[in-house]
Amino acid sequence: MTDAQLAQAQDDIEIFTSRVYEDTPRIRTRDLYWLGRAVARQAAWLAGQFGLETRLDATQIQQDQVSSTLTGDGLVLAPMAARALRRVSWMRSRTVHIRSALEGSGPLVGNPLLDSADNSQPWVPYPGGA
Repeated sequence: MTDAQLAQAQDDIEIFTSRVYEDTPRIRTRDLYWLGRAVARQAAWLAGQFGLETRLDATQIQQDQVSSTLTGDGLVLAPMAARALRRVSWMRSRTVHIRSALEGSGPLVGNPLLDSADNSQPWVPYPGGA
């Protein structure tokens, strides 16, 4: 493995993660561990790839009655590097909690949807304006 191949692997991982090496002090230790593994796997994979810089962006290849379908990044990212990147905190999917209209409105007594509960809740004007 040459320094150039290792530098290219680092560049590839930076592109996929949208993080650069200079941000290392701001990245958590666990994420740095997985980023290091991704760079190592990408570097090893790059050594066996021919013409990586000139490949077309394709998801399906057919030649001599043989067809193969690849994932979107299958031609430019090592499979084990992709697995390591899925373990990095900002690359995982996240759930966003959207508060309902009743959350944060203060303590509620009984069922707030009943007409009889209208008098127990203070009236507050809508902040959005008219």
